Amino acid sequence: MDIAKYIDHTNLKPYATKEDIKKLCEEAKRYGFYAVCVNPYRVKFAKEQLKGTEVKVASVIGFPLGATPTEVKIFEAKKALEDGADELDMVINIGALKDKDYEYVKDDIAEVVKVAHEKGAIVKVIIETCYLTDEEKEIACKLAMEAGADFVKTSTGFGSEGAKVEDVKLMRKVVGDKLGVKAAGGIRTYEQALEMIKAGANRIGTSSGVKIIEGTKKE
Repeated sequence: MDIAKYIDHTNLKPYATKEDIKKLCEEAKRYGFYAVCVNPYRVKFAKEQLKGTEVKVASVIGFPLGATPTEVKIFEAKKALEDGADELDMVINIGALKDKDYEYVKDDIAEVVKVAHEKGAIVKVIIETCYLTDEEKEIACKLAMEAGADFVKTSTGFGSEGAKVEDVKLMRKVVGDKLGVKAAGGIRTYEQALEMIKAGANRIGTSSGVKIIEGTKKE
């Protein structure tokens, strides 16, 4: 298994410099990662660094809280796409989900999906599992499906906990083969990544991509 092709090589640190993003892109090219994931401010720069390669550029919308109005998420999405993003990882409105305002949550996702799909980009919906009950996780996945999203994703990596195997299994069970499942947050070893893939993840978000690949070489 070429685990590199599962990896979104990620640097979403608020203090990431140009040099850090350049390094991220160089590593993505060297190891053949599927994508890099960067903050919106760095999309254009990352795109330039990866010109002529197959590595995709992913960025984040409504990140990391998901608590911005839909209009703001739409603006962020349009700008990221204009700057060259191929994929958008958006955070749901967690508070609205807790309020059982499912219509709002679905529309919030659908509006970003609409903007992205017009440009041929894909949307991954971050449900931030650490704040949800199992029932809420299921509902969030169903809403993402109904809204036309391409992936559901466990975590931002900024919440109280990251990806868990049981959450990945649950999410895969809910979406079946209709959507992708991205595990992210706290995945730092080859063993962890493999466990997530076995549980049903077909994308891994991690800032430890190089370490994971080096781990496969020891196998």
